[in-house]
Amino acid sequence: MTKYREILRLKHLGFSERNIARTAGVSRNTVKRVVEAANAARIDWTHAESMDDATIEKALFPDRKPAQPSHTIDFEYIRKELLRNGVTKKLLWAEYCESCRLCNRDPLMYSQFCHYIQQEEQKR
Repeated sequence: MTKYREILRLKHLGFSERNIARTAGVSRNTVKRVVEAANAARIDWTHAESMDDATIEKALFPDRKPAQPSHTIDFEYIRKELLRNGVTKKLLWAEYCESCRLCNRDPLMYSQFCHYIQQEEQKR
């Protein structure tokens, strides 16, 4: 998550955008975007000091929607299919990609697909 409080604090202290990026561990474009949004929303360090990063993000970027997976994965189907002989995650991922293309959506990459399957299995 972006360190909005830290970026605004360093800007208040007079750091350059380049130094803020280096200190906060974010890109210069992120610093520029946050500073511009803060100026537009009229939020400075005195206001942001008492807020947490999530609240600052909502104030700076109110139109942002949380990231959602491109296409939902049917974990129950995946679990049942993986129990069958000869069925691999790679094969199921190929089926998933095809269903995404039919729905005109971008599929997850294979590593993300496996990561979500692993997370779902850990919940059980």
